[in-house]
Amino acid sequence: MSEFWSACLSSFERDLPAQQFNTWIKSLRLEDEPVTASSNGNGDGLARHMRLLAPNRFILQWVRERYLSRIEALSVQYFKEPVSISLTLDDTPRSLEMPAAAGVSTNNDHNDHDDFSNLNDLASRLDVSAALAAIAQLPAALPATLPASRGEDPGYERTRLNPEFNFEALVSGRANDLARAAAQQCAQNPGISYNPLFIYGGVGLGKTHLAHALGNEVWRHNPNRVVRYIHAHDYIADVVRAYQQKAFDALKRYYSSLDLLIIDDIQFLGGNKERTQEEFFFAFNALIEAKKQIVITCDTFPKDIQGIEDRLISRFDWGLTVTIEPPELEMRVAILKKKAESSQIPLTDDVAFLIAKHLRSNVRELEGALNRVLAFSRFHGRDITIEVAKEALKDVIGATNRQITLELIQKTVADYFKMKVADMYSQKRTRAIARPRQVAMWLARELTAHSLPEIGDAFGGRDHTTVMHACRTIIDKRRLDDVLNNDLHILMQTIKS
Repeated sequence: MSEFWSACLSSFERDLPAQQFNTWIKSLRLEDEPVTASSNGNGDGLARHMRLLAPNRFILQWVRERYLSRIEALSVQYFKEPVSISLTLDDTPRSLEMPAAAGVSTNNDHNDHDDFSNLNDLASRLDVSAALAAIAQLPAALPATLPASRGEDPGYERTRLNPEFNFEALVSGRANDLARAAAQQCAQNPGISYNPLFIYGGVGLGKTHLAHALGNEVWRHNPNRVVRYIHAHDYIADVVRAYQQKAFDALKRYYSSLDLLIIDDIQFLGGNKERTQEEFFFAFNALIEAKKQIVITCDTFPKDIQGIEDRLISRFDWGLTVTIEPPELEMRVAILKKKAESSQIPLTDDVAFLIAKHLRSNVRELEGALNRVLAFSRFHGRDITIEVAKEALKDVIGATNRQITLELIQKTVADYFKMKVADMYSQKRTRAIARPRQVAMWLARELTAHSLPEIGDAFGGRDHTTVMHACRTIIDKRRLDDVLNNDLHILMQTIKS
């Protein structure tokens, strides 16, 4: 197993920039699991398990979302027998040191509780960054290890931004052009334009990338601004620590002193977390009143978030709410080409179209499929051709074709709008029938590999130009109609699940 992990490290080191490799991959530690008996029928009756340990939850989440699928693809090519790969937190104890600051002793002769009980006093004498560091170093479920910084600048480290996520690396298209324009406007005029900026959309569509890009742009123009990116889980952990140590005043002072707060996946604040929502309510009001920018990302429309207090939901609508949709075919191809170019991977148009045609839901799946094709070609010593791509993705292509059919789309849309499936291919043109039919045609275009004539045939033998008109109508109207946009979002999630 160690030989395979060495091969993985070599592969990642070749393909990733040194900064990314050292931050995300090199920090992982391999823990070999013993070979165990199995009845999987692989011939030798043995099963292998590979366990990778991440030094903190930030890296664990990052690797799980962006690199684990590639490691699994490499293992498929490397081993003859099945390999189970798990990614867990490294439990090895790590010593923590309180950051030094002017007028603050770092003597460890007193215990952690005494350190925190004096945090209110510390916060009044430290600058904002030192106050955050003091909070971050307390015993916590989520260690505050930060991504690699720009030029090892400690000010940038404290932002928790990813320097790789910027506007230049973000591929633009119909799916995200409004969200991108709003983010750029906020970056140029933080606290003035669209405050708060609420970005919502499905998993893996680029919400986090866009939020980081906004933060990086603000910091680039003025490094003296106090910027912080934080996941909702991290905010909850901050509140828990403040609750345990009775340091809510310090928590309030820190968050109200930010110039830009980016909070990711706000839906995780829902549920029975009244105190967390109360603290966020106070922080939200303080920042808005001081004309400081707030950026929020979520996986659903604000009013559809479960377990969030109404007073917070209403405040999310104060600024601008924008959505990021699943990318259309041309945009998916452009994403693949840009990713291949940045990784110096030779990718022809036909291979890019093949991948984009069968992976439609999100950007993360696209990148995972590209990595899988790359790993397959390298292990077999073959160039990346359309035949190699089909062979590498045969299970993905087969699963996609089996899962989503025109009949499934028609039935799902008919059930959603409470109409008969037969109306989908009838000649009726009333608004109550025509609009759902157009929605179904658009979904068929987005979620299946069927051509326009094939889609038209499935909807009562209509001409392909009718399908084109339906798709253009939905694309145009969804920009102005939030209700329609929300309907499309729900339908796509329902069909994919």
